[in-house]
Amino acid sequence: MVKAVVGEESRLKLVEDRLSRAALPSQVGLVIGKLSKSLDKAFVFDLIPTPLNDSGEPPSSIIDDSSTSGNKKKGSKSKPQSSDSSSAALFIDKDWVSEHARQVSRMLLGGMKVVGVYIWTKDSSFKNSTITLCQTIKGVADAVPFMDTDVDERLLIHISYSPRRWTCRNCSLASNITSTSLWPCDFKMGKVLTSLKEFRCTYNFDIRLPVCSESGSITKMREILRHRLSTHAKELKGAKCLIDGKLAIEDELYVPDGLHEVEFLLPFMLDKSLEAYSQRGVAGILVFHGSVCSFVYLNPKEPISQALDDIKEDIIMSLHSRLDILSDEADGDSESILDDHREASLSTGKQILQLDLQIQRQYSSLLFPQRVFVPWLAGTYICDYILPFETTEVLKDHCVELMSMEAPEDDSAILKLESGALILTSTRKSFWDIASHSSSDSKSDNLLSKNSRKARSPGTERKGAKLGDFNIVAVIVVLIISMVVGLVLFVFRS
Repeated sequence: MVKAVVGEESRLKLVEDRLSRAALPSQVGLVIGKLSKSLDKAFVFDLIPTPLNDSGEPPSSIIDDSSTSGNKKKGSKSKPQSSDSSSAALFIDKDWVSEHARQVSRMLLGGMKVVGVYIWTKDSSFKNSTITLCQTIKGVADAVPFMDTDVDERLLIHISYSPRRWTCRNCSLASNITSTSLWPCDFKMGKVLTSLKEFRCTYNFDIRLPVCSESGSITKMREILRHRLSTHAKELKGAKCLIDGKLAIEDELYVPDGLHEVEFLLPFMLDKSLEAYSQRGVAGILVFHGSVCSFVYLNPKEPISQALDDIKEDIIMSLHSRLDILSDEADGDSESILDDHREASLSTGKQILQLDLQIQRQYSSLLFPQRVFVPWLAGTYICDYILPFETTEVLKDHCVELMSMEAPEDDSAILKLESGALILTSTRKSFWDIASHSSSDSKSDNLLSKNSRKARSPGTERKGAKLGDFNIVAVIVVLIISMVVGLVLFVFRS
């Protein structure tokens, strides 16, 4: 359980000054930081306000609980009058705050998470809104769950302007949300960001998934990928790591300054998913390969094992985020059955994720969004994902709207470190040939041109078979002649 919280003083003071100048009766937003189980502490990097909703209204306001349900809206319009009442309480658009958390979490790198919610309001309205605040935190936790299921707590930071003070509470999610779910914890400000240790990993992967022909099996590409990513996360969790070319000592605490390169050592032939299928039971193969670039930030008091766990989690979460982005794009269009008129467009468009791979009869491919990195605070980075048809202007809009930060004016400050976009391919062609190829040949195999993907004619196959038989006979004849000549020479010399 988190017993102490340390916030980045330079950022939190700026937030307090901004709120004081704005003179808002209330504001709700997200707490960006890290919960450390090994230290029983939390580190707060920044507070990000939740933007206005689609109707242009703030996600939080002060209402008067003594008012009837019919005039609550009137009370919300006259905020200064209602805020003086002792029965004043907070109204929070929980769904909007949760959606904001979901989108912000995609932009955070390893070691950085949405760890809670902050609220700017006076003491009286805060005390009257305990259940509302706990429900908001629960909604955020459900929207952006941690892969580490042992962490069942989030932070609630209260910035009071009457009287002026900061307090922090720990909200337990293990039981039903009640007024007793909040526990006070020590809160102080200090230097957090400048002491972080930086790790980087470029993870290359090549995953091959059989598409089963049996009825009742999962056939939608998106479902196959979600299931396989969950399995791959378990495999990656047990991988050994190299840091700067040396085998990592996971219990070690001291880490020198500078950027540290991380490599993973996965057991050879770990993926045995192809062994349990016969050729008759497989309709095709789904090839999922590419590279993921990951950054992770570690507190100097945490062990190296924490950085390695954060990298593994960041890689899986990054793949899930890209899949979610494409799924959101595909869900925006109406789902329809594949027909002759739309077959060409679907085979190259975003709706490939909705295809039934059991009835798919042609080669198709789909580019995943590319991960790019944007400078954030004190030399750290956040990330965003760009679709093939998008420009960096979309990325800048996301930084301003979601992260409440100034977008970089110079595009050269945006890092594009992934060598190639991730590619999804599905095909019914020659399952066993593709499945047996090494990963080094996979990239060239899966980017074949249309001409090279055409099936061979029966005559060509027969001709190739005859030529192969002739070569084998020739080799046997040469071997027999060599043995006879050697025997004659041996007898002659003796």
